[in-house]
Amino acid sequence: MPIYEFRCHKCGHRFEKLCSMGESGENLQCPSCTTPGPKRVMSGFSAKGTESGGPVAGGGGCGTCSSSNCSSCGH
Repeated sequence: MPIYEFRCHKCGHRFEKLCSMGESGENLQCPSCTTPGPKRVMSGFSAKGTESGGPVAGGGGCGTCSSSNCSSCGH
């Protein structure tokens, strides 16, 4: 079972939930405010490459600066 990330449309709270494949969130409630039907959002990820030591698809920064957008720091 995958872990999906959801965001409450009322309070904006983001949370993760271990769900069945393809869970839309319509049967869930926000753990913060109990509003039903949070929206599933894309989760960011980052992984280090084995050859270059740089980031692999997904972004998250290269570790040489605090930016999560490598085009802003030139790496």
